[in-house]
Amino acid sequence: MQRIVVLAGGIGGARFLRGLKAAAPEADITVIGNTGDDIHLFGLKVCPDLDTVMYTLGGGINEEQGWGRTDETFKVKEELAAYGVGPEWFGLGDRDFATHIVRSQMLAAGYPLSAVTEALCDRWQPGVRLIPMSDDRVETHVAVELDGEQKAIHFQEYWVRLRASVDALAVVPVGAEQAKPAPGVLEAIAEADVVLFPPSNPVVSVGTILAVPGIREAIADAGVPVVGLSPIVGDAPVRGMADKVLAAVGVESSAAAVAEHYGSGLLDGWLVDTVDKGAVEQVETAGIRCRAVPLMMTDLAATAEMARAALELAEEVRG
Repeated sequence: MQRIVVLAGGIGGARFLRGLKAAAPEADITVIGNTGDDIHLFGLKVCPDLDTVMYTLGGGINEEQGWGRTDETFKVKEELAAYGVGPEWFGLGDRDFATHIVRSQMLAAGYPLSAVTEALCDRWQPGVRLIPMSDDRVETHVAVELDGEQKAIHFQEYWVRLRASVDALAVVPVGAEQAKPAPGVLEAIAEADVVLFPPSNPVVSVGTILAVPGIREAIADAGVPVVGLSPIVGDAPVRGMADKVLAAVGVESSAAAVAEHYGSGLLDGWLVDTVDKGAVEQVETAGIRCRAVPLMMTDLAATAEMARAALELAEEVRG
């Protein structure tokens, strides 16, 4: 049985995983989920990326927006607003609140986030093993200039409230340096046949996971093909505002630049979209095998084809 490890952020990672499951139904898939987007709201621990993977693969996701629950209502949010309790810009729905309440109760009882995530997945049966990158608290903060003053704000505030409307001056995964990989993370990487980087944000999703000491090194030393799919198509992010955070770390918004950002010491193979086929030579010059294939996740069949191409490139690299 092929063992695949995937580093996943939010919507892009979750939708790619759905395609991967269709492309390799017999594979044993372990997902290392980004927790840098985690935030405490209304006294509850919210893990947006873990929940997006869980809901998407478990059949509970709001397909139209790619996050949150299907058939959602917002009565609790309305009641909180009536009390003047914020933030109002983060839209937690009533069904979603239940997940965060259960998670917060279990954490308060002393269970680590990895055990809590496993328990939540018992309900959703995502068909993959979902492990948070760390049980320790890591939060991605973004340095910005607002009203003539430089300040650091939580990534969620930058992304959701401000819609990345101001430049990101720096992106810092606060707590990452002191964090340890969650139980099972390093073991899964060591036992993997292939490691995949989906078209998730290379700075605040995959990049945050790699910032936890030991994870990047484990992947680089695993001795198995590491293949990524570009989140940049035609010099623009497929979705979201990845160009804003790429600029903050000095990386231009192009498929080739993101591959070089990861580096040949980490990546063995890289898929770019057919519109970026001119970048193939540049990526290969950087020591990374590169192929151009359609990379738009328009439907499940197209996404499964992307996953298949990634696995084929992994076999090619393995040689």
